[in-house]
Amino acid sequence: MEQGREREDTYYAHSAGGASLSVRWVQGFPKQNVHFVNDSTICYPSGNYVIFINIETKQKTVLQCINGIVGVVATNVPYEVVAFSDRRLKPLIHIYNFPALTRRTKLKGNVLLDYTLLSFSYCGTYLASYSSLPEFELALWNWESNVILCKQSQPGVDVSQMSFNPMNWHQLCLSSPNMVTVWTIERSDQEQHFKAKSVKLPLEDGSFLKEVDLLFPQSLPKDPIYGPVLPLSAIAGLVGEEAETFRPKDDLYTLLHPTMHCWTPTNDLYIGSEEGHLLMVNGETLKVTVLQKAEKGQQLEGAPHLISPVTLVYQKDGVFASGIDGFVYSLTVKDSSSYKTEKFLEVESPVEYLASSPSYRMLLIQTDKGSVYIYTFDEEPTLDKVLDACDGRFQAIDFITPGTKHFMTLTRSGEVCVWSLEDCACASRTYLNTTATTLACSPSSLSAAMGTVDGYVYFLDVRSVESPRVVHKAFLSQAPVQHLTYDQRGMYLLVGTSEGSIFVIDARPTRSFQVLGFTEVSKDLLQISTLSLLGANIVRVTALSSLPEAERSSLAVFTLPIKLQSATADERGRLKDELIHKHLYEIEHALSSAVLDFQSSRVLGFCHQVPYICSYQLPEKETFARCRSHSHQGHGIQSVRISVDGQSVLVNGKDDGTLVLLKWKRLAGNLVSEIIEYCHELLTSLNSSIEEQNNYLSLVRLTSELEQESEHATGQNRLSTDSSQEELLFPKSNTEIPWIQVKSKEAIEKEVRLFSQKRKAIKSGIKELAKTVMNMIEENEKAGDMAKLDQQEFCLDLEELDRLHSQSGEEVAKIKKDVEMHNLAKRYLAHLIKEECWSSMAVKGRALKCFHIPCVVENFPMRARTAEELKELKAVLQLKKIEAECLKLRKEIVEDQSAVTLAKNHHEEEDEEEDEEQTVLDTSLPNYLLGSLSTEFGVDTSLLSSQLELHSREEKINQIILLKDIIYKVKTAFNNEFDAAYKQKELEVARVKKRNIRIKEIISDLDLGESVWEPEFEDCEKPERTLVVENSEVTAPRHFNAWQRTKAEMIVMREIRRWIKARGTDSRRRGLMDMMGGVLEVKKEDILRMVIPQPAFMAKPDALWTEEERKQFGEYEKKVKELHEERDKYRKSLEAELKKLQNFIQESTQNFDEHLKRLFERRVKAEMVVNQEELKINNLVFSLLLDEELNSRELFLNNYLLRKQEEKSQTSEAIQKSKQDLDMYKESYDNLLAEDKVLDRSFKKEFSEIPSQQVDILYKLFKRRPRMQKPKAQSDASSIVPFGEQPGAGKLNKDTFAQLMKAMEELDSIHNMPEGVDSSVWDHFCITRRAKVENEYKVKQKATGLVEMTAFLRKRVEDDEKVQQEIEKVFRELILLQEEKVKYQLNLTIQMLLKQGQVELENFQQLLQYPDAILISRTIIEDLNSVIRTQGQKKVTSMMESKDVHKGIYQIEWEHKKMEMEMEDLNQKAWDIQMLFFSRDRQKYLNEPNYESLIALQIAIMEQTINVLDKTHKKNVNNCKKLLKKLGKFSNQRDTANYTLSCSLREELVAVSERQDICSAMGSTLTCEKIAKEQYERMMQQQKLTNISKEQAEQISVLQAEVERLRMRTFPALVKM
Repeated sequence: MEQGREREDTYYAHSAGGASLSVRWVQGFPKQNVHFVNDSTICYPSGNYVIFINIETKQKTVLQCINGIVGVVATNVPYEVVAFSDRRLKPLIHIYNFPALTRRTKLKGNVLLDYTLLSFSYCGTYLASYSSLPEFELALWNWESNVILCKQSQPGVDVSQMSFNPMNWHQLCLSSPNMVTVWTIERSDQEQHFKAKSVKLPLEDGSFLKEVDLLFPQSLPKDPIYGPVLPLSAIAGLVGEEAETFRPKDDLYTLLHPTMHCWTPTNDLYIGSEEGHLLMVNGETLKVTVLQKAEKGQQLEGAPHLISPVTLVYQKDGVFASGIDGFVYSLTVKDSSSYKTEKFLEVESPVEYLASSPSYRMLLIQTDKGSVYIYTFDEEPTLDKVLDACDGRFQAIDFITPGTKHFMTLTRSGEVCVWSLEDCACASRTYLNTTATTLACSPSSLSAAMGTVDGYVYFLDVRSVESPRVVHKAFLSQAPVQHLTYDQRGMYLLVGTSEGSIFVIDARPTRSFQVLGFTEVSKDLLQISTLSLLGANIVRVTALSSLPEAERSSLAVFTLPIKLQSATADERGRLKDELIHKHLYEIEHALSSAVLDFQSSRVLGFCHQVPYICSYQLPEKETFARCRSHSHQGHGIQSVRISVDGQSVLVNGKDDGTLVLLKWKRLAGNLVSEIIEYCHELLTSLNSSIEEQNNYLSLVRLTSELEQESEHATGQNRLSTDSSQEELLFPKSNTEIPWIQVKSKEAIEKEVRLFSQKRKAIKSGIKELAKTVMNMIEENEKAGDMAKLDQQEFCLDLEELDRLHSQSGEEVAKIKKDVEMHNLAKRYLAHLIKEECWSSMAVKGRALKCFHIPCVVENFPMRARTAEELKELKAVLQLKKIEAECLKLRKEIVEDQSAVTLAKNHHEEEDEEEDEEQTVLDTSLPNYLLGSLSTEFGVDTSLLSSQLELHSREEKINQIILLKDIIYKVKTAFNNEFDAAYKQKELEVARVKKRNIRIKEIISDLDLGESVWEPEFEDCEKPERTLVVENSEVTAPRHFNAWQRTKAEMIVMREIRRWIKARGTDSRRRGLMDMMGGVLEVKKEDILRMVIPQPAFMAKPDALWTEEERKQFGEYEKKVKELHEERDKYRKSLEAELKKLQNFIQESTQNFDEHLKRLFERRVKAEMVVNQEELKINNLVFSLLLDEELNSRELFLNNYLLRKQEEKSQTSEAIQKSKQDLDMYKESYDNLLAEDKVLDRSFKKEFSEIPSQQVDILYKLFKRRPRMQKPKAQSDASSIVPFGEQPGAGKLNKDTFAQLMKAMEELDSIHNMPEGVDSSVWDHFCITRRAKVENEYKVKQKATGLVEMTAFLRKRVEDDEKVQQEIEKVFRELILLQEEKVKYQLNLTIQMLLKQGQVELENFQQLLQYPDAILISRTIIEDLNSVIRTQGQKKVTSMMESKDVHKGIYQIEWEHKKMEMEMEDLNQKAWDIQMLFFSRDRQKYLNEPNYESLIALQIAIMEQTINVLDKTHKKNVNNCKKLLKKLGKFSNQRDTANYTLSCSLREELVAVSERQDICSAMGSTLTCEKIAKEQYERMMQQQKLTNISKEQAEQISVLQAEVERLRMRTFPALVKM
């Protein structure tokens, strides 16, 4: 990859005529931890670079990552190397030497995305790496040999910190906000293995949670009724690996959240947490101790209560911790149980990271902003700031003219920094205390402009880089400033805002930065570029905007003259388009940048979608130079600035916060010379103006806010001087007004002065119109509600009225839509409720009420059974019928049919039918065993299994289905009774209503005025009525559409016409009313209303009546009397009829109420039966659930056992492999040791030719070894370094061997040669001694490796033993579980019915105290005693009668004994007759009529049988011969096999004896042998018990035979003759 990039850069360099760029310096601030490379150098990553800073000289060195942005960094102090990863697909780890910055090696793993942590070990060439998604892989590297020693993945675990134990590189700690894990690296020769152990963290309050064994809990209670209490994983049905760590939600507790950890010289861990607790963890046992803070009396003043350390670092005097409060605390641990906190150091901002130098003389302090401090531990401690970070990322950058010495940066918080271009040293910092957006430096003066979010533009004087000052500020608009651009000659400053306005400001301080005007472009402004050539009279400006909807770009081009006249802008400050020659263009590409060329005729644009420059009517452009300064992982480059002389390029990254200065490395060609010449001319022309403008800047001061406010106040006073602007009110406030609003107000003021007379006329007209409107409003208030208008109707502003109408229409439409959606939701909910609770019910739920009693009976709502349920029920019923038939057939087979058939011959058919009925009745269970009263509802329970026989799962499921069917039948039976009662009530109601018609007529005839009782069905009796909404229930007025109103009017008109038409030809009805009172026949009911008309003469006095009239009066009185008599008679008849009807209604309704009361009792009993059956179903379901839990537990144990067995096989293989490696290693070690001994023994033989005295002297020298001088550490250094001299601080094994060989060269020098020894002999002696030393060194290394391998083997054996113990534990748990399973499958829970009163009492309930007793009257007791006496007399009489009966029984028993003795005599005689000798042949001869033919038939059958037996015998003989041949061959094969096995057996016996010797030597026996021995003992014990039981069974059978024989001797045999 690097070579490819270098070739590509070389190609571009050649194609550009040899032009290339180089990195001069890089400025960035740390976002990650800063690391020490050595005692005087620190480093940190920034963007694509790793920056090194010398603490003493503050000099920086840069290392660039060619592949992109730098990931994580780690340093190794002993080897002085730096490792970092790059961020790309399949990242690499690069290791460079320091200070040479040459690449040492490149590590390539299988990581796909990114490395998150790197850490070097304190000794050795080991590097640990941790990756993120998707691997989450921990890897251990040997970075010198570029090899992964071991790796392990832990999916889904993010790690925040990783560190090696300084005292033991075999331990590695990984911490995250949720867990802390200590990884142990176990080594065996060249193999390494990871072994992780998690630290058990305490709870948030510092207390420890009592751990419970989830797999094999020992403290679970035992419930003898409801079964064993199983672990929660079995209850949850988990059988896989997730069951090992399963915890319910209620058992999950929040643990401490670790933030940082550090190691101690005692191999302990200090862990800080977010909750403020400090933990100490033993590195070997991982025991956690919560260190308590010292008491207030022991605590120093000013110390905090609890701190949440962000970082920890260990020192010899204690632990340094930092928090978010900006303090560094010193924690001193006392007695391993408490600690004391002191404030050690205060920093300006929160401390993010602490680190100690390799010599522990300095403490590195890194803040959250990126500043770095160095605290030196001397007699006079010092705190130096090595790196002063800016307040946030760089927002903008630019060169200070001419761009050869300084440049400026701007952050979003308003921090302006001036930097030296030579070494990037910060010259000054200025804080403007506002949110800044952009920055630009003026080419024509030493000033700079800065834009803010508030719409201000600040102008800074940068003549003195050490103290820049604000000389002017312009408040242009309230929109944020996004772009600031100076033209090349520094005449104009163009300011672009977010609203799409471009303000033109005179950039020269001599013109006081006057705002000349503004123009408008599109809102999404991307860039403003200018073209201002030397000698030209205009400045061309291009503004690029984006059109995101159309994915296109808009380009606005306009020109500005050198001298911009006041007439160019209108009164409101807007530049006139025709004067600035403004043109708008739309580009089909989405450009991100666009500039004009020098000829001002073409536009060059860069499109981010394609990697080339778009040009219209331009030839293709070539790349001039290329340099990779930032990476796309950091979102690329934010801004690029080129100095005026063209020699420097300043690049700012977008997200990595890195500044890069690029310098030209090579420049050649005509184009380059033209560029340099033009830059020189431009600088020459600007120098004259720069001096003039700088002189004026020295006189300029920032205008005070009071002066600006006074100016605004005077402007407002001028506006108020004119009497015609009384109605034109501006908001008066003390806040500053933007320039654009000031210009708008000035324009309005001018317009007011110009049109003052017209305004007065309009004002008077408005006043008259206002009076008219007010009169109309007053009249409107007096009008009615229908005629009254709204207040908005009087609005004379038609546009406002239209707006209000449209707004109200939108609100009405919105409300209407909301109401429709609300109604739709309600209708949908009603539909769901109706479908769920009504439509889906086969039997709707309803109630039935009594007429006179407050009694309500409800039916059982029932759903229709699904096809699946019916199918299951049918299958179960068929299965039960088959089982019944099978059982019946078995009984018929088992029973002795002969005796039964003889007994049945004497019975008649009726008896057989009775027996069948009896057998059917016997198959059903009684109620107390059935557990319910379902038989009282006519339900057949014969197919139900007995509760004592429900053992299997299928039987329980079938029983549940049958019980559900019984519940359904019980409910159906009751619902049928309920339906009958409902129909009866309907008939009763109809009858009552029919009789009420007559009652109403009678009441109306009698004029009683009584109310009639009308029975009605309520809503609970007819629930379907609640689903229908009646018109009377709707309280709101109904809304009719236009067509509905028209239809109603047409119906009314039609009815009126029909009535008029009917009334027009009604002469018959009027004649009937006039002549006969409207009826053709007088009814009996009309007698009460009949009135006999008085004669006309009754109006005269009695004295004036004639005889005829008196007769007529007598007849009239007679008729009146008769009418009264008939009326009284008819009234009595009506009253009797009324009483009869009322009595009948009362009686019928009361009878119905009685029937409904009985139905209510039936309902209670049915509900009781349903509850009983549901209780049985629940018990069965609980047993099924218990079975499932037991099965889940058993399956989990089996799976767990399989995993442990696999682990056992792996550990066994590991032990076997370790033993083999150890044997091979031990063999090589023994060989080396033997060679060493051989060298020692053969020394005198090799030097046998020289005198013995010299040999002795040489042998002493041969045994002599050089003394290795250890570097003596200084006393003060040893007192500072807490870990002593680190193992990797000097040289490692290779360096030690090199030192040894170097010391041997000194011993081999000629000066150490004894006198009288020849030089050749001395040379041979030196060679021999050197070989001996090298061999001894190898032996020491081998011995060290042998110890490690032995320890590794011991750990593997321990692991194997632990796994074996787990396996045995699982076996025991399985056996216990199977016993529990069998126990609870046999122990069934049954439901029984007990009669009321049969209650069993415990002994402790029979007490002598009666606190709940009731006081009863004495008369009640006496009456009860009298009853008891009468009953006692009756009992005495019954006892006398029973005594007489007993006497008769004794007499009958004596007669019975007499008959038995006679029977015995007769049986003895029959026995004697039976014992007479009379053979069967004689009996057959006497009984068979054709005896000879029978004998002949038997002879023929016997001959045929003999022939068949002969054939069969021959065939069997042949088969046996063939089988003998095969067996002979097979026996020969087995003989040979046995011989080979006997040979191999001898070898195996030898191997077994060797193994037994090894085992006896090791002193341990294998667990499998123990298990086999225990199994063998159990088998032998079982065999002995089996033999004993067989012998006892034989003895019992012999005894039973003897008993039977004796019994047969005492009883005679009765055989029917």
